[in-house]
Amino acid sequence: MNAHQLVSFRKPLALIAKQLPKPVGSEVLLRVVAAGVCHTDLHVQDGGFDLGAGRLLDFKDRGMQLPLTPGHETVGTPVAAGPDAKLQLSGNYLVYPWIGCGDCPVCLEGDENLCAQPRFLGVHRNGGYADHILVPHPRYLIDIGNLDAPSIAPLACSGLTAFSAIAKLGDAIKDSPVLVLGAGGLGLMAIALLKSLDARGAVVVDVDEGKLQAARAAGAIAAVNGRADSTVQDITRALGGPAQLVIDCVGSTESARVSLDCLGKRGRIVIVGLFGGSAEWPLPLIPIKAACIQGSYVGNLRELRALVQLAQDGMIVLPQVSKFDCCAVNDVLGRLRRGGITGRAVLVSET
Repeated sequence: MNAHQLVSFRKPLALIAKQLPKPVGSEVLLRVVAAGVCHTDLHVQDGGFDLGAGRLLDFKDRGMQLPLTPGHETVGTPVAAGPDAKLQLSGNYLVYPWIGCGDCPVCLEGDENLCAQPRFLGVHRNGGYADHILVPHPRYLIDIGNLDAPSIAPLACSGLTAFSAIAKLGDAIKDSPVLVLGAGGLGLMAIALLKSLDARGAVVVDVDEGKLQAARAAGAIAAVNGRADSTVQDITRALGGPAQLVIDCVGSTESARVSLDCLGKRGRIVIVGLFGGSAEWPLPLIPIKAACIQGSYVGNLRELRALVQLAQDGMIVLPQVSKFDCCAVNDVLGRLRRGGITGRAVLVSET
């Protein structure tokens, strides 16, 4: 099999021929049909997250070993399975990549994505930037039926991340519009889901005019330029008052500042973006506003199954994806790093 592997941090991926793995136990081997390209893959390539103030969350200290095949938004067709895997070798399946140890209390509660000893596909174990992927158990496979594989692949990360963040806002989304910071692939997914879930809608902020146009086309109530001197006033005007609900799809020093500046009393901020940096909040404003600031990290398997079911039921409109040949992975990663991808990019196999 061929795999695009990270051999050295901060270097392009290398195409490497590897022996096709033979599944044992409950493992399932799938031929990759589509693999989404995510901003998290840039952090994997860089070897960590910028924590601000010169600090780095180093993936090497978190169990990442090279060489590694990135890619955590994967749709594939089963071609072989171990003797303990009960699965039909046909059809297309979305792979849930946020796999934990399986034994700790967090995993046993169903929140493997929050496990302290993760085995994430594409981060700790080989992922979908290859012609085959090995999945440890069929429970991590979600049958997508006749749904379009490249359109469904991003649900494993950007779709799930947006869906889980929206769920944390509860029924309030039906009463107040949501301020969405960032109109990249994650932000556009949030707009589409809010629209599909019969919410009041989204006011979107970005610094790129092309992405603001994409947000408007996706159904945003308003799209605000984050570089303007009047950004906070423009946001407040578009919302009809201070923000009560915020989803920060960027997670930068600047987006954190805008979030709190716009937030009304008893407002809620859910941060999902991993751009990096540190927050420079005036701390007295957090109790004065009775602000709730919550992190949300991808989502659990139950949530992904529910999201795919909504897609199968025709309840959500998926954003358009840009398809690229799987051999163009380094070019796509470079374009993503430069901000040259609007929406989601997906690698597709030649066959």
